[in-house]
Amino acid sequence: MTMKKFKSIFYTAAAALAIASCGLLDTENPSNIYGSGFWNSKSEVEAYLTGTYTQFRSTLNTLNWFEVRSDNFAPGVEFGTSALWSQNLTSTNGSSWGSFYTVIQHCNMVIKNADKVKFTIESEKNNLVAQAYSMRAYMYFCLVRTFGDAPLELVPTEGSEKEKQPRAPKIDVLNQVLSDCETAVSLYSSDAWLGNKSLASKLGTYALMADAYLWKAKVLGGNDEDYRNVIKYADLAAAKTSLEDDYSLIYGTRNGPEIIWSIHFGYPEISGQYSSTLKLRDQFVLKAANIADIPYAKAGARSTWAPSEEFKAIVSKYPGDVRRNNAYVVAVDAAGNVLGTSDKKMSGTATETNRIYDNDIVLYRHSEMILFKAEAYAALGQTDKAIEQLDIVRKRAGIKPYSGATDKKAVELEILDERAREFWIENKRWPDLIRFHSEGVIDIYDVVPNLRAKKENGVIIPLYLAITVSEMSLNHKLVQTEGYENL
Repeated sequence: MTMKKFKSIFYTAAAALAIASCGLLDTENPSNIYGSGFWNSKSEVEAYLTGTYTQFRSTLNTLNWFEVRSDNFAPGVEFGTSALWSQNLTSTNGSSWGSFYTVIQHCNMVIKNADKVKFTIESEKNNLVAQAYSMRAYMYFCLVRTFGDAPLELVPTEGSEKEKQPRAPKIDVLNQVLSDCETAVSLYSSDAWLGNKSLASKLGTYALMADAYLWKAKVLGGNDEDYRNVIKYADLAAAKTSLEDDYSLIYGTRNGPEIIWSIHFGYPEISGQYSSTLKLRDQFVLKAANIADIPYAKAGARSTWAPSEEFKAIVSKYPGDVRRNNAYVVAVDAAGNVLGTSDKKMSGTATETNRIYDNDIVLYRHSEMILFKAEAYAALGQTDKAIEQLDIVRKRAGIKPYSGATDKKAVELEILDERAREFWIENKRWPDLIRFHSEGVIDIYDVVPNLRAKKENGVIIPLYLAITVSEMSLNHKLVQTEGYENL
């Protein structure tokens, strides 16, 4: 294929993506992308899927969904107000789930239309469709953890005549996640990655299944069989990966040995990865005595967030834990005055004149499969096996084997803290807190400072987000998230 032809196909796909985004859930305008000029060749399906990955990345390039509401953050030096962080959530300031459904719409397009195209090698088509199923499953997993009940859109929106969907119960959404994963796994031609780890794969889908079964078991009233499935799929996901010997290289090496599924960033195509919201601008560190250790930038950095005292206490619990110095760096002047705090885990790429924040977003990596298993074993009451898994991760972190209490709750609390140390700003903390709260190991309303402050004032903020008033007005089958009746 010539470069001119590829560009033509790519821009056609981009236009189709833009139009397809218009017709989902909240509009009466039809989507007119089914003409004879598209869905005629393998390259068109590939280009459309590439555009879907771009939307996938955009949707997940934020800390808002799975970190900001947790106990991980304090205001940075350039902090702006945030209803999510402060837990000032009401029925009238809901969050839009539109970006998730945009990706779902595009996945539905690939799933439906790939069969129109003649492929010389059937497995190539199956691999493309499998990726769409995996991405759709991940989007629905995000929705069920963030909003709870959510509409199930399983066919593309072609026009205003399509019936609008009510919010499906959480368990139905979670079961759809697992069903999509199973379909994807059946379609992938092998366990190998399809070029690089930033593409959905069978192994990445196994990791998602382990995560989903853990959510089902702890949050949605599952059973011991679900925990056994966590262990099963975590093992399958980790089969071709291993722990990075040097923790600092996890985010310093693309497609490294630990990575199972990532989201690609790379300058000049894309930069501005979400970790930039925890970085200091140059003007704040010019007088820093340790300026060489700070991943600051002249442009593109914005110190919205800094690590909270709660996180600092967890990550500093064990002397010698390598994750402490890899998590954040405090800028201080010659007199020891604090100038600000910067994330250090995702330091980006230094250029001659600036710093580009272009680390890949890692969805799943090997150490999480180990800690998934630890969590499942502990929930099953097999604390000896849980500690064995926990100690594998602790060893890489440079700390001694766990020697605390071995009762179920004590071990589970240690696993929760271990996940906080291991996955700082990897969009894991808020779902972790909900899982352990749902199981009764912690009370999230005591753990998260701003939830605790609301509770002390007699206000219980729901753990799922409200949806926007505008989305409800455009689909009268939607009802507001439970718990916002008096907020």
